[in-house]
Amino acid sequence: MDEPGTRLILMENESKPYCPCCSGKLYNECCQPYHQGEKHAETAETLMRSRFSAFAYPNSEYLMETTLPSKRKFHRKKDLQEWGEINEWTKLEIVRKPTPDQVEFKAYYKDEKGKSEIHHEISVFQELNERWFYVSGEFPD
Repeated sequence: MDEPGTRLILMENESKPYCPCCSGKLYNECCQPYHQGEKHAETAETLMRSRFSAFAYPNSEYLMETTLPSKRKFHRKKDLQEWGEINEWTKLEIVRKPTPDQVEFKAYYKDEKGKSEIHHEISVFQELNERWFYVSGEFPD
């Protein structure tokens, strides 16, 4: 298994990694600045994309930091890190954005047994002190 934070998504014949969030941008021009604390997500969708990338390049520190402080007690950093590490995150699809603070998405991944899975969620985000945070999610399927 890869060391945490070392997985790279490379396009054929490319030497630089593309961002796992499927933006079409290079990782260092997309989600990496958020993961490294150089800037904060400007929208709920940007935060959701960066959180998907934080599962693909397992970064539980970032996932906890971008969860609404009052909701962090419902999550364990160790579990978030493990879920990122044991799965291979292959694709992110934005289904719709019903409101500025909601994003419906499908996260495609292969589980630890190599079985293809889809995590379908409508996530709720909250802007607090000019920063976006993940609040909760519901599962429409």
